[in-house]
This record gives sequence, C-alpha cells and structure tokens, in this order.
Amino acid sequence: MIIAPFFLIFGVFGLYPLLFTAWVSLHDWELIDGDQGFVGLANYTQLLSDSHFWNALFNTLSLFVLSTVPQLLAALGLAAMLDRGLRAKAFWRAGVLLPNIISVAAVALVFAQLYGRDFGMVNYVLGLVGIDPVDWRAETWASHLAISSMVMWRWTGYNALLYLAAMQSVPKDMYESAMLDGASRWRMFWAITVPSIRPTILFTVVTSTIFGLQLFAEPQLFDPGGTALGTGGADRQFQTLVMYLYEKGFRLFDAGYSAAIAWMLFLLVLVVALVNFRLARRIASKG
Repeated sequence: MIIAPFFLIFGVFGLYPLLFTAWVSLHDWELIDGDQGFVGLANYTQLLSDSHFWNALFNTLSLFVLSTVPQLLAALGLAAMLDRGLRAKAFWRAGVLLPNIISVAAVALVFAQLYGRDFGMVNYVLGLVGIDPVDWRAETWASHLAISSMVMWRWTGYNALLYLAAMQSVPKDMYESAMLDGASRWRMFWAITVPSIRPTILFTVVTSTIFGLQLFAEPQLFDPGGTALGTGGADRQFQTLVMYLYEKGFRLFDAGYSAAIAWMLFLLVLVVALVNFRLARRIASKG
C-alpha cells in the first residue's frame, strides 16, 4: 500500500504515454486529423532510410560527447576545489549553481551574442591572436562546439555540487592514513575520493546521458532565425533527434513518424545509458 501511489503515478504519466507512443508509431497518424490507418513498421522502415534522421542522430551523439564528457570531468575538478578550505564557502557553492537556475532562453540569447559571426565576443578574442572569424552557426563542428559550451556552462556547477556532497561524506581518517603513508593529494584523489563517490558518479553519468541525448532547448534557441522551423541551421548542421521530432510532429503534423523517432530515441538513450553505466562502474572500481 505504501508504494501503490508511485506505481499509480508512474502508470499514468510514464508507462501509458510510452505505450501509447508505440501504438501511434504503428499508424499513419496526423496530429490534427488523428488515426488514418494501421501501417505496421512502415514508419520505422522509412526512418532507417531517412538521411535527415541519420544526420540528426550524428549531431545528437556529437553534441552529447562534446558536452557531457568535459562537463563531468570539469565538475569533478570543481568539486575537489570546493572541498578544500576556501573562504566564503557558501558564496562559491551558491555561485556554481547560478547558471543552472537561469532561464535557458536567457542563456541561449547571451551565447548567441557571444558567438555572433560579425560582432561576437568570441570571434573578437580569436582575432586578437590572429585567428580568422568563425561562422559558428554555419559550420557543423563550430556550431557543435558553441552549443556544447552552452550546455557545459549550465550543468557543470550542478554536477559539481552533487560530487561535493558525496566527497564530504568520505571518512577523513582515510585521508589521514594516506597522508601518513606519504600519498600526494593527486594520489589520494584518485585512490580514495573517486572510488568513494562511485555511486554519485554513476548517477551523474546516467542522468547526463539521458539529458544529453534529449538535447533540444539549447540548439533550438541557438539559431534565432530558424527557431520556428526546428531544422538546426540551413543545412541541418546542428539539428538533434528531438528537434527533428519537433519538426515532424509539430510543424509537419506527422504524429506517427514523430512517434517512431521518439521510440528510436528511447532505445538509443537506453543503450547508451547502460554502456556508460558499465564503463563508469568499471573505471571507478579500478580507481
């Protein structure tokens, strides 16, 4: 009886939408006109031969790797710094969380200005060292780096606080014993701290995988001129899977095809999350 409310809420808001999406993906389903007939796996067959889908998949994986891996490493280093004896600890800890509570629309607006082609601050700094201006929205890798930096700025502090909370629960006598044995701070960090906070590392790896593969708001708002289209640039150079889902479902009103994209994304998130979970657990156990 105690856990019944959880299963009830999960069934209504989790399981039912998932199963209904699978049902819709097997139909020619228009967003406005509704079910137009059962088509079986036709939407999935079409999806696997859709060049736009594979492009969106590549962009999603690229943005995920470029934003998630450096983000978690930076969060780990930042947490280690905050765990030391700093003055005004509360100020610094609150400060690293500030990017996460700012509206994503405001963040995207600022970063869009920073990465402006003609008057952006980033191109201005690059010009000072003799590097030609970069059209951050027009080039694939440039746009991926720009969007990844936006994601990293928003989420590094949040993950750092999770790591910090875990670090403060590590018994201090373990560090004292290591210091008596002559271990350096670097050695203690990798031999004591990282293995001790392994559950938190695994948690952030899985959650970052889920969020990273569902990236939508940052790339959608990065191109102000194409926000309503959801194409991710003129050549779809930074269109993610969720953006493609949005384009098909809410601009072209093809709910059946959009549902098929959603299920492919679900399977991708599941596979990558399991792989990352196993890798992170193995790395942490060896540490």
